This record gives sequence, C-alpha cells and structure tokens, in this order.
Amino acid sequence: MSLLDPIHRFLHCATPQAWLDAAVAQPQLLLIDHCNCELKAAQTAVRLMRRYDAVPEAALMAWLAPYEAVAFGRLAPEALLAQRPATPVLSDKSEMVEKLFLLVREELHHFEQVLEIMQRRGVAYGAVSASRYANGLLASARRTEPGARVDRLIIGAYIEARSCERFAALIPHVDEELGRFYRSLLRSEARHYQDYLALAQGFSDTDIGERVAQIGAVEADLIRMPDPQLRFHSGPPQAA
Repeated sequence: MSLLDPIHRFLHCATPQAWLDAAVAQPQLLLIDHCNCELKAAQTAVRLMRRYDAVPEAALMAWLAPYEAVAFGRLAPEALLAQRPATPVLSDKSEMVEKLFLLVREELHHFEQVLEIMQRRGVAYGAVSASRYANGLLASARRTEPGARVDRLIIGAYIEARSCERFAALIPHVDEELGRFYRSLLRSEARHYQDYLALAQGFSDTDIGERVAQIGAVEADLIRMPDPQLRFHSGPPQAA
C-alpha cells in the first residue's frame, strides 16, 4: 500500500489542477508561505499543549521565539541557521504532549530546511498574508468542551494531510532539489495527521467518524473555492 493511499481516502478532494499550475509558476512565493506554514504548525501544537496540558510555557515560548523573530523580520535567517535553538527538555509528558512535542520539533526543523533552500536560491523571507484556509476550518469547530478540543485536533489532522497531499502533487513538477525535499517530508506529514486523529478519538467518548466527515467536507470546500491569492493551502486562483 502506498504511503499516500490513506491520505487520499481521508481527504474529500484532490488538489485542483489550477492550484498546482499556479504554484509551479510561483516557486519563490510558495517557499515563503511554506516556511510560514511550518511555523504556524508548530505554534498550533504549542497552543494545544498550553491550553490542554500542564507544560512549562516559558520553555516552549522561548523555543519558538527565534523562529517567530525571523518571520517578523526581527532576526536575520542566517543568524537563526548559524545558532539554532536548543530543544527544551520536558519531563513526564502526557501522550498528547509527547506527540505534539515531536511534531513541533519536526516542524521547526522543516522551517530551518526551507530557510536553507531559500538562502541558496537568494529568496528573501518577506511577509505574505495568510489564506482563509485555517480560519475557515476553525470557524467550523465547536466552541464548548470537550468538542472544541476534539474538533481542533481533527482540523490539525486535515491540515497535515493536505500538506502531505500537496507535497506529493508538486514533486513531479519541481526541480530535483525541491522534489527530494518534498519527498523527504511525506512520511512525517502522514504521521502527523494520524497522530492528530488518534488524539482526537482518545479525547472523545464516542466515535469521531461523523465529525471527521463534517470537517472534511468543509476542508474540501475551502480547497475547491477560488482564492484571491496563491498560498500553500489556498484554493485555485480566482480568474482575472
């Protein structure tokens, strides 16, 4: 069975060809937003740990701070790459913290890898606006517990699964270096989506299949709907 078979069964639609065509035509923009996405994924996992578990917040925030400084233009990318932050040590981690801590570590490593590629290609890290994708998914989440936590974990699963699907879709259309890099990300992204789903089911007293399907329909609508700008998780570009 292919690594991507479960991903394709999980997602309710494939990436539209129009998005793929636009993404291949704007590789620099895609690299910048990819960097942003890796940081946002790490920030999301840290927020979940802070909200739902007793973790040393100061250590986690200090870990993220240099990466956020790069994203906001307060630290040069080469300074981060020259002195990469040490991973904090957390003891007595719950299952959720164990999985999310590993996810944060991997997402921040991917952030560094994208920065290295950008440095080699002379691509400056600049600010780009977010797409409506993540906020559109969060708008579908329940507001009261325990449903809110379950839904946020399901949403995390969809974001990771979509990332995996898009990396795989891009591989045949990009240069050799990017193709190797995207291929190297597939296994971790696939595991992240499975971890999020397992955590969501673990925090629910009932089967989450119905909520997974409902949120998946929202995700597919966001992916199919035209967007005014290209982003890694946007829909196809709007017609001019």
